[in-house]
Amino acid sequence: MPSYYFAATLARFADEMVAFTLVLLVLDRTDNPALAGITGAAYALPAIVTGPLLGAWLDRTAHRRSALAANQATLAIVMLALLAVVGHSAHWLAPVLAAVAGSTLPLVSGGFTSMLPSLFRPERLARANSFESVSFSAATIAGPSTAATITAVASVDAAVVVIVVAAALSMVAISRLPALPPVGGDGQPFLRSVIGGLAHLARTPRLRVSTVTTTLLMAFTGILLIALPLHMPELGLPKSAAGYLWTAVEVGSITTALLLARLQARMRPEHVVMLAVAAYGLVLSTWSLAPTFAVLLVLAVVAGLAEGPALPAMFAARQQYSPVALQGRVSTTAASLRVGSSAVGQATAGVLVPAIGTQAALVAVGLGLVAAAAAGGLSGLSFSRG
Repeated sequence: MPSYYFAATLARFADEMVAFTLVLLVLDRTDNPALAGITGAAYALPAIVTGPLLGAWLDRTAHRRSALAANQATLAIVMLALLAVVGHSAHWLAPVLAAVAGSTLPLVSGGFTSMLPSLFRPERLARANSFESVSFSAATIAGPSTAATITAVASVDAAVVVIVVAAALSMVAISRLPALPPVGGDGQPFLRSVIGGLAHLARTPRLRVSTVTTTLLMAFTGILLIALPLHMPELGLPKSAAGYLWTAVEVGSITTALLLARLQARMRPEHVVMLAVAAYGLVLSTWSLAPTFAVLLVLAVVAGLAEGPALPAMFAARQQYSPVALQGRVSTTAASLRVGSSAVGQATAGVLVPAIGTQAALVAVGLGLVAAAAAGGLSGLSFSRG
Protein backbone atom coordinates (compact mmCIF):
# COMPACT_ATOMS: atom_id res chain seq x y z
CA MET A 1 0.00 0.00 0.00
CA PRO A 2 1.69 3.22 -1.16
CA SER A 3 -0.11 5.26 1.52
CA TYR A 4 1.38 3.06 4.25
CA TYR A 5 4.95 3.31 2.99
CA PHE A 6 4.66 7.06 2.39
CA ALA A 7 3.41 7.70 5.93
CA ALA A 8 5.93 5.34 7.55
CA THR A 9 8.88 6.70 5.58
CA LEU A 10 8.01 10.33 6.33
CA ALA A 11 7.80 9.60 10.06
CA ARG A 12 11.07 7.67 9.98
CA PHE A 13 12.75 10.42 7.97
CA ALA A 14 11.97 12.90 10.75
CA ASP A 15 13.23 10.44 13.36
CA GLU A 16 16.48 9.77 11.47
CA MET A 17 17.10 13.50 11.20
CA VAL A 18 16.62 13.81 14.96
CA ALA A 19 19.20 11.16 15.85
CA PHE A 20 21.90 12.97 13.88
CA THR A 21 20.75 16.59 14.34
CA LEU A 22 20.59 16.31 18.14
CA VAL A 23 24.28 15.40 18.20
CA LEU A 24 25.18 18.26 15.83
CA LEU A 25 23.06 20.79 17.75
CA VAL A 26 24.65 19.99 21.11
CA LEU A 27 28.19 19.81 19.70
CA ASP A 28 27.71 23.05 17.77
CA ARG A 29 26.36 25.04 20.70
CA THR A 30 28.29 23.50 23.62
CA ASP A 31 31.28 21.62 22.10
CA ASN A 32 30.61 18.98 24.76
CA PRO A 33 30.80 15.34 23.47
CA ALA A 34 29.61 13.96 26.81
CA LEU A 35 26.48 16.13 26.75
CA ALA A 36 25.87 15.16 23.12
CA GLY A 37 26.04 11.49 24.07
CA ILE A 38 23.75 11.95 27.07
CA THR A 39 21.20 13.90 25.03
CA GLY A 40 21.17 11.28 22.27
CA ALA A 41 20.82 8.59 24.90
CA ALA A 42 17.98 10.45 26.58
CA TYR A 43 16.10 10.50 23.28
CA ALA A 44 16.38 6.74 22.96
CA LEU A 45 16.45 5.43 26.55
CA PRO A 46 12.75 5.84 27.52
CA ALA A 47 11.81 3.36 24.81
CA ILE A 48 13.07 0.51 27.01
CA VAL A 49 10.12 1.12 29.33
CA THR A 50 7.52 2.53 26.95
CA GLY A 51 7.96 0.02 24.11
CA PRO A 52 6.29 -2.97 25.81
CA LEU A 53 3.50 -0.75 27.18
CA LEU A 54 2.79 0.80 23.78
CA GLY A 55 2.89 -2.61 22.09
CA ALA A 56 0.34 -4.11 24.46
CA TRP A 57 -1.92 -1.12 23.95
CA LEU A 58 -1.57 -1.23 20.15
CA ASP A 59 -2.68 -4.87 20.07
CA ARG A 60 -5.86 -3.87 21.93
CA THR A 61 -6.79 -0.59 20.27
CA ALA A 62 -8.44 0.51 17.05
CA HIS A 63 -6.78 3.95 17.33
CA ARG A 64 -3.34 3.23 15.92
CA ARG A 65 -3.46 6.21 13.60
CA SER A 66 -4.10 8.59 16.49
CA ALA A 67 -1.14 7.17 18.43
CA LEU A 68 1.21 7.50 15.45
CA ALA A 69 0.07 11.07 14.79
CA ALA A 70 0.45 12.04 18.47
CA ASN A 71 4.04 10.81 18.38
CA GLN A 72 4.83 13.13 15.48
CA ALA A 73 3.13 16.09 17.15
CA THR A 74 5.20 15.52 20.29
CA LEU A 75 8.37 15.36 18.23
CA ALA A 76 7.64 18.68 16.51
CA ILE A 77 6.92 20.49 19.78
CA VAL A 78 10.01 19.12 21.54
CA MET A 79 12.35 20.00 18.66
CA LEU A 80 11.16 23.62 18.76
CA ALA A 81 11.78 23.64 22.51
CA LEU A 82 15.29 22.23 22.05
CA LEU A 83 16.02 24.93 19.50
CA ALA A 84 15.22 27.50 22.19
CA VAL A 85 17.12 26.00 25.14
CA VAL A 86 20.26 24.16 23.95
CA GLY A 87 23.27 26.33 24.68
CA HIS A 88 21.11 29.06 26.23
CA SER A 89 20.08 27.47 29.52
CA ALA A 90 21.01 24.71 31.97
CA HIS A 91 22.52 21.65 30.28
CA TRP A 92 20.08 19.26 31.94
CA LEU A 93 17.16 20.67 29.95
CA ALA A 94 18.41 19.20 26.68
CA PRO A 95 18.33 15.53 27.76
CA VAL A 96 15.03 16.02 29.61
CA LEU A 97 13.32 17.38 26.51
CA ALA A 98 14.91 14.69 24.35
CA ALA A 99 13.50 12.06 26.71
CA VAL A 100 9.98 13.45 26.27
CA ALA A 101 10.20 13.06 22.49
CA GLY A 102 11.76 9.62 22.82
CA SER A 103 9.06 8.20 25.07
CA THR A 104 6.87 7.28 22.08
CA LEU A 105 9.76 6.45 19.74
CA PRO A 106 8.89 2.70 19.41
CA LEU A 107 5.77 3.73 17.50
CA VAL A 108 7.91 4.94 14.58
CA SER A 109 9.45 1.52 14.02
CA GLY A 110 7.50 -1.20 15.78
CA GLY A 111 4.15 0.60 15.65
CA PHE A 112 4.18 0.82 11.88
CA THR A 113 5.79 -2.58 11.27
CA SER A 114 3.25 -4.39 13.47
CA MET A 115 0.57 -3.36 10.97
CA LEU A 116 2.07 -5.39 8.10
CA PRO A 117 0.44 -8.79 8.89
CA SER A 118 -2.94 -7.04 8.98
CA LEU A 119 -2.34 -5.19 5.72
CA PHE A 120 -0.78 -7.92 3.56
CA ARG A 121 -1.63 -11.54 2.83
CA PRO A 122 0.90 -14.11 4.14
CA GLU A 123 2.25 -14.89 0.66
CA ARG A 124 3.05 -11.20 0.15
CA LEU A 125 4.75 -10.59 3.50
CA ALA A 126 8.28 -11.38 2.25
CA ARG A 127 8.02 -8.69 -0.40
CA ALA A 128 6.33 -6.33 2.05
CA ASN A 129 9.23 -6.85 4.47
CA SER A 130 11.72 -5.95 1.75
CA PHE A 131 9.87 -2.71 1.05
CA GLU A 132 9.61 -2.07 4.79
CA SER A 133 13.38 -2.40 4.95
CA VAL A 134 13.64 0.06 2.06
CA SER A 135 11.40 2.45 4.03
CA PHE A 136 13.81 2.36 6.96
CA SER A 137 16.84 2.64 4.70
CA ALA A 138 15.38 5.46 2.62
CA ALA A 139 14.70 7.40 5.80
CA THR A 140 18.21 6.70 7.05
CA ILE A 141 19.63 7.84 3.70
CA ALA A 142 17.61 11.03 3.54
CA GLY A 143 17.65 11.92 7.25
CA PRO A 144 21.35 12.27 8.08
CA SER A 145 22.29 13.54 4.60
CA THR A 146 19.57 16.18 4.74
CA ALA A 147 20.70 17.22 8.21
CA ALA A 148 24.33 17.35 7.06
CA THR A 149 23.56 19.37 3.93
CA ILE A 150 21.26 21.88 5.62
CA THR A 151 23.73 22.33 8.48
CA ALA A 152 26.60 22.92 6.04
CA VAL A 153 24.66 25.25 3.73
CA ALA A 154 22.55 27.07 6.33
CA SER A 155 22.77 26.04 10.00
CA VAL A 156 21.87 23.26 12.41
CA ASP A 157 18.94 25.43 13.50
CA ALA A 158 17.53 25.18 9.99
CA ALA A 159 17.86 21.39 10.15
CA VAL A 160 15.73 21.40 13.30
CA VAL A 161 13.04 23.40 11.48
CA VAL A 162 13.00 20.82 8.67
CA ILE A 163 12.38 18.09 11.27
CA VAL A 164 9.36 20.02 12.53
CA VAL A 165 7.99 20.40 9.00
CA ALA A 166 8.54 16.69 8.23
CA ALA A 167 6.76 15.68 11.43
CA ALA A 168 3.79 17.88 10.54
CA LEU A 169 3.57 16.44 7.01
CA SER A 170 3.77 12.90 8.38
CA MET A 171 0.71 13.59 10.52
CA VAL A 172 -1.25 14.39 7.36
CA ALA A 173 -0.02 11.18 5.69
CA ILE A 174 -0.89 9.09 8.77
CA SER A 175 -4.47 10.37 8.64
CA ARG A 176 -4.85 8.59 5.28
CA LEU A 177 -3.95 5.15 6.65
CA PRO A 178 -6.73 2.58 7.00
CA ALA A 179 -8.21 1.95 10.43
CA LEU A 180 -7.35 -1.52 11.71
CA PRO A 181 -9.29 -3.55 14.29
CA PRO A 182 -7.62 -4.78 17.50
CA VAL A 183 -5.73 -8.05 17.03
CA GLY A 184 -4.94 -9.09 20.62
CA GLY A 185 -5.81 -8.75 24.24
CA ASP A 186 -7.91 -11.89 24.72
CA GLY A 187 -9.31 -10.50 27.97
CA GLN A 188 -5.90 -10.58 29.68
CA PRO A 189 -5.10 -7.93 32.30
CA PHE A 190 -3.07 -5.17 30.71
CA LEU A 191 0.15 -5.74 32.68
CA ARG A 192 0.06 -9.47 31.94
CA SER A 193 -0.38 -8.60 28.31
CA VAL A 194 2.66 -6.32 28.48
CA ILE A 195 4.79 -9.07 29.96
CA GLY A 196 3.51 -11.50 27.34
CA GLY A 197 5.39 -9.78 24.51
CA LEU A 198 8.68 -9.75 26.40
CA ALA A 199 8.18 -13.34 27.56
CA HIS A 200 7.58 -14.49 23.99
CA LEU A 201 10.81 -12.83 22.85
CA ALA A 202 12.72 -14.45 25.70
CA ARG A 203 11.40 -18.01 25.39
CA THR A 204 11.41 -18.39 21.58
CA PRO A 205 14.97 -19.47 20.67
CA ARG A 206 14.93 -18.56 16.96
CA LEU A 207 13.34 -15.19 17.63
CA ARG A 208 15.76 -14.61 20.49
CA VAL A 209 18.74 -15.06 18.15
CA SER A 210 17.52 -12.27 15.90
CA THR A 211 16.56 -10.03 18.82
CA VAL A 212 19.88 -10.34 20.67
CA THR A 213 21.92 -9.79 17.51
CA THR A 214 20.02 -6.71 16.35
CA THR A 215 19.83 -5.24 19.86
CA LEU A 216 23.61 -5.39 20.14
CA LEU A 217 23.88 -4.04 16.59
CA MET A 218 22.06 -0.90 17.74
CA ALA A 219 24.37 -0.48 20.75
CA PHE A 220 27.35 -0.22 18.43
CA THR A 221 25.39 1.98 16.05
CA GLY A 222 24.89 4.34 18.99
CA ILE A 223 28.66 4.53 19.42
CA LEU A 224 29.02 5.35 15.71
CA LEU A 225 26.54 8.22 16.00
CA ILE A 226 29.04 9.99 18.28
CA ALA A 227 32.31 8.64 16.82
CA LEU A 228 31.74 9.54 13.18
CA PRO A 229 31.16 13.30 13.62
CA LEU A 230 34.22 13.45 15.88
CA HIS A 231 36.26 11.52 13.29
CA MET A 232 35.52 13.91 10.42
CA PRO A 233 38.02 16.65 11.45
CA GLU A 234 40.79 14.05 11.18
CA LEU A 235 39.95 13.88 7.46
CA GLY A 236 39.80 17.65 7.15
CA LEU A 237 36.01 17.88 7.07
CA PRO A 238 33.31 19.42 9.31
CA LYS A 239 31.49 17.18 11.77
CA SER A 240 28.30 17.33 9.68
CA ALA A 241 29.98 15.36 6.86
CA ALA A 242 29.36 12.20 8.88
CA GLY A 243 25.77 12.32 7.65
CA TYR A 244 26.93 11.34 4.17
CA LEU A 245 28.53 8.19 5.55
CA TRP A 246 25.16 7.06 6.93
CA THR A 247 23.69 7.77 3.51
CA ALA A 248 26.37 5.63 1.84
CA VAL A 249 25.69 2.74 4.23
CA GLU A 250 21.99 2.83 3.48
CA VAL A 251 22.50 3.02 -0.30
CA GLY A 252 24.30 -0.31 -0.05
CA SER A 253 21.70 -1.64 2.37
CA ILE A 254 18.78 -0.88 0.07
CA THR A 255 20.55 -2.57 -2.82
CA THR A 256 20.93 -5.94 -1.16
CA ALA A 257 17.60 -5.74 0.68
CA LEU A 258 15.83 -5.58 -2.70
CA LEU A 259 18.07 -7.81 -4.80
CA LEU A 260 18.33 -10.63 -2.26
CA ALA A 261 14.68 -10.73 -1.16
CA ARG A 262 13.96 -14.07 -2.87
CA LEU A 263 17.22 -15.61 -1.70
CA GLN A 264 16.47 -14.67 1.90
CA ALA A 265 13.14 -16.47 1.74
CA ARG A 266 15.08 -19.73 1.33
CA MET A 267 17.05 -19.28 4.54
CA ARG A 268 16.03 -19.11 8.17
CA PRO A 269 15.75 -15.39 8.99
CA GLU A 270 17.79 -15.55 12.18
CA HIS A 271 20.71 -17.03 10.22
CA VAL A 272 20.50 -14.18 7.72
CA VAL A 273 20.57 -11.65 10.56
CA MET A 274 23.70 -13.18 12.12
CA LEU A 275 25.59 -13.46 8.82
CA ALA A 276 24.72 -9.94 7.72
CA VAL A 277 25.69 -8.31 11.04
CA ALA A 278 28.99 -10.22 11.18
CA ALA A 279 29.85 -9.23 7.60
CA TYR A 280 28.92 -5.61 8.36
CA GLY A 281 31.27 -5.63 11.33
CA LEU A 282 34.18 -7.06 9.35
CA VAL A 283 33.90 -4.31 6.74
CA LEU A 284 33.36 -1.58 9.33
CA SER A 285 36.52 -2.57 11.17
CA THR A 286 38.50 -1.32 8.15
CA TRP A 287 37.03 2.20 8.24
CA SER A 288 39.79 3.51 10.49
CA LEU A 289 42.34 2.73 7.74
CA ALA A 290 40.68 5.00 5.17
CA PRO A 291 43.16 7.77 4.27
CA THR A 292 40.54 10.02 2.64
CA PHE A 293 36.84 10.70 2.90
CA ALA A 294 36.28 9.32 -0.62
CA VAL A 295 37.75 5.96 0.39
CA LEU A 296 35.67 5.98 3.55
CA LEU A 297 32.51 6.58 1.48
CA VAL A 298 33.29 3.52 -0.65
CA LEU A 299 33.86 1.39 2.44
CA ALA A 300 30.57 2.66 3.84
CA VAL A 301 28.70 1.50 0.73
CA VAL A 302 30.35 -1.93 0.98
CA ALA A 303 29.39 -2.13 4.67
CA GLY A 304 25.81 -1.34 3.71
CA LEU A 305 25.79 -4.07 1.08
CA ALA A 306 26.83 -6.52 3.80
CA GLU A 307 24.31 -5.28 6.35
CA GLY A 308 21.33 -4.90 4.00
CA PRO A 309 19.71 -8.35 4.44
CA ALA A 310 19.58 -8.00 8.24
CA LEU A 311 16.57 -5.71 8.52
CA PRO A 312 14.04 -7.60 6.35
CA ALA A 313 15.21 -10.84 7.96
CA MET A 314 14.57 -9.31 11.39
CA PHE A 315 11.00 -8.47 10.35
CA ALA A 316 10.54 -11.99 8.96
CA ALA A 317 11.75 -13.54 12.22
CA ARG A 318 9.18 -11.58 14.24
CA GLN A 319 6.39 -12.56 11.85
CA GLN A 320 7.30 -16.23 11.44
CA TYR A 321 7.93 -16.92 15.10
CA SER A 322 5.09 -14.84 16.63
CA PRO A 323 1.29 -15.20 16.38
CA VAL A 324 -0.70 -12.33 14.90
CA ALA A 325 -2.15 -11.48 18.32
CA LEU A 326 1.38 -10.71 19.59
CA GLN A 327 2.67 -8.72 16.61
CA GLY A 328 2.22 -5.30 18.22
CA ARG A 329 3.82 -6.32 21.50
CA VAL A 330 6.70 -8.19 19.87
CA SER A 331 7.45 -5.41 17.38
CA THR A 332 7.41 -2.52 19.84
CA THR A 333 9.15 -4.47 22.62
CA ALA A 334 11.93 -5.52 20.25
CA ALA A 335 12.10 -1.96 18.92
CA SER A 336 12.37 -0.60 22.45
CA LEU A 337 15.27 -2.94 23.17
CA ARG A 338 17.02 -1.77 20.00
CA VAL A 339 16.43 1.92 20.71
CA GLY A 340 17.41 1.54 24.36
CA SER A 341 20.56 -0.27 23.33
CA SER A 342 21.42 2.60 21.01
CA ALA A 343 20.98 4.96 23.94
CA VAL A 344 23.49 3.02 26.00
CA GLY A 345 25.90 3.11 23.07
CA GLN A 346 25.61 6.87 22.68
CA ALA A 347 26.03 7.54 26.38
CA THR A 348 29.07 5.27 26.47
CA ALA A 349 30.57 6.87 23.36
CA GLY A 350 30.36 10.36 24.85
CA VAL A 351 33.03 9.31 27.34
CA LEU A 352 34.77 6.45 25.49
CA VAL A 353 35.51 8.04 22.11
CA PRO A 354 37.37 11.10 23.46
CA ALA A 355 39.35 8.76 25.73
CA ILE A 356 40.53 6.21 23.13
CA GLY A 357 40.31 8.20 19.92
CA THR A 358 38.04 7.82 16.94
CA GLN A 359 40.18 5.33 15.02
CA ALA A 360 40.27 2.89 17.92
CA ALA A 361 36.54 3.41 18.42
CA LEU A 362 35.79 2.46 14.79
CA VAL A 363 37.82 -0.74 15.10
CA ALA A 364 36.09 -1.58 18.38
CA VAL A 365 32.67 -1.11 16.79
CA GLY A 366 33.53 -3.38 13.87
CA LEU A 367 34.83 -6.18 16.04
CA GLY A 368 31.95 -5.67 18.44
CA LEU A 369 29.46 -6.35 15.65
CA VAL A 370 31.14 -9.67 14.89
CA ALA A 371 30.87 -10.49 18.58
CA ALA A 372 27.19 -9.43 18.51
CA ALA A 373 26.42 -12.00 15.81
CA ALA A 374 28.19 -14.69 17.83
CA ALA A 375 26.31 -13.71 20.99
CA GLY A 376 23.03 -13.92 19.10
CA GLY A 377 23.82 -17.45 17.96
CA LEU A 378 24.81 -18.51 21.45
CA SER A 379 21.62 -17.07 22.93
CA GLY A 380 19.59 -19.50 20.83
CA LEU A 381 21.74 -22.53 21.57
CA SER A 382 21.90 -22.07 25.33
CA PHE A 383 18.12 -22.19 25.86
CA SER A 384 17.14 -24.62 23.13
CA ARG A 385 19.40 -27.24 24.70
CA GLY A 386 18.71 -26.31 28.28
